[in-house]
Amino acid sequence: MMPEGLTNEQLLKNISALLENAWNKVVVAVNQTIVLTYFEIGRMIVEDEQKGESRAEYGKEQLKFLSKNLTEKFGKGFSETNLKQMRQFFLSYSICQTLSDESEISNSETRSLRSQNKEVKFENQTLPYNFNLSWSHYLKLMRIKDPNERSFYEIESYKNNWSLRELQRQYDSALYTRLSLSKNKEEILQLAEKGQIIEKPRDLIKDPYILEFLGLSEKPHYSENELESELIDKLEHFLLELGNGFTFVGRQQSITFEEKHFYIDLVFYNRILKCFVLIDLKIGELKHQDIGQMQMYVNYYDREKRFEEENKTIGIILCQDKSEALVQYTLPENNEQIFASKYFTVLPSKQDFINILNSDNGKIS
Repeated sequence: MMPEGLTNEQLLKNISALLENAWNKVVVAVNQTIVLTYFEIGRMIVEDEQKGESRAEYGKEQLKFLSKNLTEKFGKGFSETNLKQMRQFFLSYSICQTLSDESEISNSETRSLRSQNKEVKFENQTLPYNFNLSWSHYLKLMRIKDPNERSFYEIESYKNNWSLRELQRQYDSALYTRLSLSKNKEEILQLAEKGQIIEKPRDLIKDPYILEFLGLSEKPHYSENELESELIDKLEHFLLELGNGFTFVGRQQSITFEEKHFYIDLVFYNRILKCFVLIDLKIGELKHQDIGQMQMYVNYYDREKRFEEENKTIGIILCQDKSEALVQYTLPENNEQIFASKYFTVLPSKQDFINILNSDNGKIS
């Protein structure tokens, strides 16, 4: 029954929302069907190759024949390159151990796929995987050689509804590597099987944070105020970099007591951990006074702002450089509230990330 008193604009809004929801479901269903179909085409090509006496030569002629005839019958989308991609798609995602020398899949990937229980019915047969992303996403994912890393980006893309562009950006910023820096082997495997799981404050923290979207690399010098303003101007990008569950509360939030005024650069709230997250921005190297200042901010929010049912406030100091020893000895041994992380305003090179992995700077304090 239609509610009484609906204006034409309200009725239009309701119908538009219904149509958009239906259209989104159609797009998802079409995308999934296309990807599943390509997976099956890849399987059929690979299995047929196994029967050829000379797989390399046979495969080359096979793809040429299929491309010519499928294009004549179904139009664009079946070039030899595309068919090779479908073939590789099957090899990359099949849980079979040895379909061919080229298709060997690691035990870790097999465990990952099976743990996700992604079997799906398609064309009257059971496939080992239920694909939830677009074909363009999988073209990118296939190029990630480490199966655990590939699985992580697939899960996070689906959970966070990443566009292809955002997936590329998160991969370029080495999100998986950054989250892996302070984790043991079991926790790294969990990243591959479940994506990022946030259960405690330390799970929120990255080191370093990558802020290349600010475009500050073009400026030889900038102030903390300029850095803050740029982050606010590109808040959507910054929220994606911060991770899951963040909502923006405000900037330059004031604290006043005994006629003294202090200002917190950025305040967020994390809906997953149910706590405030305070961020202070520092140009140059971190000083012990910066940590003491953040301790004061955190204590104030815990005592004056936090509700009883909420968890303790988290403080993150973003700096260009830091001494691990200074952070370690300034903070309490069992610290779970205050963290110091570096930030980069350009995408580090692969070698830079390797250096981070091999240095003490890779440890989150």
